[in-house]
Amino acid sequence: MKAATLITVSELCVYHNVDPNFMNSLRKAGLVEVTVKDDIQFVRVAELKKLEKVISLHRLDINIAGIEAIIHLLNRFEQMQENIRGLHNKLKMYEEE
Repeated sequence: MKAATLITVSELCVYHNVDPNFMNSLRKAGLVEVTVKDDIQFVRVAELKKLEKVISLHRLDINIAGIEAIIHLLNRFEQMQENIRGLHNKLKMYEEE
């Protein structure tokens, strides 16, 4: 991976003012994927949007289990929206015939 696609966990913690142990808890819960190179932990830049959402939930005093549940429900909601869009497009196709 290119260095530009990674950001260190320590930089994230400083920037977002979160405890490194919180980031460790997120990693253990599978909410964030951490890459280790030369004993330095990195997060992919592509995951920043999701990570910032998780940090916002944490700032609302929601624990890790609650964050997991919310993220799971948000993912399900997005899947359902995609399914509805697909069904809507199919319906439009039949209405045009």
